[in-house]
Amino acid sequence: MSRLLADLKEMFAEQVSYRELLLEMTRRDLLLRYKQTFMGFAWAVFVPLTNTAIFSVIFTRVASIETAVPYPLFAYCGLLAWNFTAATLRSSVTSLTANGNLVTKIYFPREIFPLSSLLVALVDMVVGSSVLLALMAWYRVDVTAAVAVLPAIVAVQVLFTAAVALLLSMANLFYRDVKHIFEVAVVVWMFATSVLYPTAAVGGLAGRLLALNPMTHIIDAYRDVLLFGRWPATEGFALTALGSSVLLLASWLMFHRSEFEFAERV
Repeated sequence: MSRLLADLKEMFAEQVSYRELLLEMTRRDLLLRYKQTFMGFAWAVFVPLTNTAIFSVIFTRVASIETAVPYPLFAYCGLLAWNFTAATLRSSVTSLTANGNLVTKIYFPREIFPLSSLLVALVDMVVGSSVLLALMAWYRVDVTAAVAVLPAIVAVQVLFTAAVALLLSMANLFYRDVKHIFEVAVVVWMFATSVLYPTAAVGGLAGRLLALNPMTHIIDAYRDVLLFGRWPATEGFALTALGSSVLLLASWLMFHRSEFEFAERV
């Protein structure tokens, strides 16, 4: 227990000490992502909007799905939240291997690489939120007092996404085929999450499996407070919050204790 507490104290102290480096790397990644692009930050809006248009055609004209709000608004809200986690993980999975020179030559907490990927994706989600607000205004969906829970939902998603990002970046460093498996897994994961359809539309065994997916509870929570004006489902969201916190501490501790091997694996 004493070692655990000592490790946790060291981990938090390092992040505080190197916070400026984290912000600088995030700034660098943002500039590199949008440098010499015609649309710039508009790409953060273009991707979820395009996907929303495609799935709106599919699920309103081909295979109709009934939702409590207009389907484009329903789908965009889910895709915006999902893209934050998916973009973070796509960037994080190769964040250590792509920065081999820094990993082997300079000491700083290596968590900075996946965490900077998370902050970049968070900026994209904030930019994309402007379109969500515009769609809510267009479809006359009012903001209610339930929006007060929104910061807690974002925090839980950040905790969960950071935990998985740390695990994936470390796993890909030790086993390089992880990045290839991830590209398939993330597509399957999206369709196994309530990104494009309401949870109530899935019953039986599939519905029970869907309820085990943390991202389902996170995305449903976003829709509850933003689109439906109600509090998130208490039990599911509370378990997701607790599980995300425990997972982050466990993955961060594992990452921290494995750092001494990183230079040999790059």
